[in-house]
Amino acid sequence: MAIMNVTDAAFAEEVEASTGTVLLDFWAPWCGPCKMMSPVLEELSNELGDSVKVVKVNVDDNPASASKYNIMSIPTLLVFKEGQVIQQMTGLQTKDQLKAALA
Repeated sequence: MAIMNVTDAAFAEEVEASTGTVLLDFWAPWCGPCKMMSPVLEELSNELGDSVKVVKVNVDDNPASASKYNIMSIPTLLVFKEGQVIQQMTGLQTKDQLKAALA
């Protein structure tokens, strides 16, 4: 499944109302570690297929979503299960760290 870019307008529907597991990446185009995180997320998305929805939110373009979850630094990744945050990770993560968080 391809990584989905989500806006503030679509956030509730695509993330909070989603059944199953969602891995959400709060990022910005100017953020170095965010750029390094991107290929890791692509790989993970390809490996996990439809079992996990991988979503990205650009904090510059979508401040309401970032504000709602008190995102102070990026990249910040949240794991949602059935619309609830079950885990939060800040900073660059390895694919293994993300797999463990999703397990």
